[in-house]
Amino acid sequence: MNKMLVTETKLFLREPGALIFAILLPLGLLLGLGSTSGMQEISADLGGRRIIDNHFPAMMTILSVVTMALTVLPSTLATYRESGVLRRMATTPVSPVRLLTAQMVINLAVAVVSTALLIGLGHLLLDIPLPGSPLPFAGVFLLGTASMFGLGLLISALAPTGKSAPGIGSLLMFPLLFMSGMWVPREMMPDLLRRIGDFLPMAPFGQALRDTWAGDAPQTLHLAVMAATLLVLGGLAARLFRWQ
Repeated sequence: MNKMLVTETKLFLREPGALIFAILLPLGLLLGLGSTSGMQEISADLGGRRIIDNHFPAMMTILSVVTMALTVLPSTLATYRESGVLRRMATTPVSPVRLLTAQMVINLAVAVVSTALLIGLGHLLLDIPLPGSPLPFAGVFLLGTASMFGLGLLISALAPTGKSAPGIGSLLMFPLLFMSGMWVPREMMPDLLRRIGDFLPMAPFGQALRDTWAGDAPQTLHLAVMAATLLVLGGLAARLFRWQ
């Protein structure tokens, strides 16, 4: 397992596009858009906080994670399958669970680095408060990120080619981002849309991040949806995984 992690990490780092979309893009958006007057305004709908104090950092975290989960990760594994790498792996003791776990660990590590930079630089340069509940925030981040990777691994298992995988992921990504409050804060959405979003995999992740960032406890429903997404979709990914 350790050798596989080292090898897959080296291969991941050779692809600069993955690091750009996972780390530099969300960080650039946070620092660039976060300095605008609109993001600095105090909003009554957000409890007297600035949008950038709560909503925007959580959304940039979501953007980093979902980009990796629904485009980078599926593309990597689908390309492996298309180029015959997985077929050669099938002749070794490597199991689908071990391969999928290695990919999840690598992408999770990159997501942790990206989020640490978002929090640290946002606090130093834009005076964004640190998460009010650090440990619950970390737990929500790990659970939500793993659940999104479960969806990405399922796309990896089903996508026919390396080029189609990120396309499928993008088709899912944009409606899920909308329901999670990427463009319109969930507090400003109609009740019906918020309730629908509560049962989709991404909206509970975003809301739980915002809750713990503000120092509040995450909702039990949101934690349950994230856990169920990880177990169900991750299990399906391992079951449906194809070497060729």
